[in-house]
Amino acid sequence: MMPTIVRNGIKLAFEDRSAGKPAFVFVHGTSCNRSFFAPQAEHFARRHRVVSVDLRGHGESDKPRGPYPIGAYADDIAHIIEQAGLGKVVAVGHSMGGMIVLQLAAVHPDCVAAIVMVDQPLVYSPERRAALEAMAAAIEAGNQEPLSQWIKNMFLPTSDRRLTEKVLAVMLSAPPHVAASAVRGALEFDARAAAALCTVPALHLAASPPRACRRRRSGTGCRISSMVAPSAPGISTSLKFPTR
Repeated sequence: MMPTIVRNGIKLAFEDRSAGKPAFVFVHGTSCNRSFFAPQAEHFARRHRVVSVDLRGHGESDKPRGPYPIGAYADDIAHIIEQAGLGKVVAVGHSMGGMIVLQLAAVHPDCVAAIVMVDQPLVYSPERRAALEAMAAAIEAGNQEPLSQWIKNMFLPTSDRRLTEKVLAVMLSAPPHVAASAVRGALEFDARAAAALCTVPALHLAASPPRACRRRRSGTGCRISSMVAPSAPGISTSLKFPTR
């Protein structure tokens, strides 16, 4: 049976394995679950304690109604770190999970030794923001097609079809109130403000070059190193490259 911790009446599920410091905490993206970091969890568990979480609203965690801001997710992760006695962790987040670990480092510095953000959009263009807002509205209206197309666009024509179908099945099964609220929470997140408060080492790993690929400061406080993983399409980056 998977361990759970309750915070403010919400059950948070996570997988906890192995031993070794620093501990790694893996944080999935919107409409996903802890299995999306399974290859990395298996790899790092050889030498480290590894915790893979199901964010609130996802996987085996509770799925309450209401907003899903990035700050609430980060507070949940901090609670798990503290209650599980993990010490300062290396927090790794994919997509929205990257926002969460950045916020975690900004507001809970005592919990974090370093962060890794995988395919996290540091800044949304006006066009992408409008498209995501429209997608959230469509999900709430019962139209899954924009979400389905958004997921498919994260893969290349040469991508493993079974992997694509697995990701589609998981993400399209997310409760609509969670999927729409999580997208809106990500759009409301101020990455620059969080980066200004971040003082730990941070790595941004992208499947395509971000606007600034060299080592730079994002905002004022957080020095972010960027790496590009060629031919690593979107959502599958964490599933395709277990040791990167």
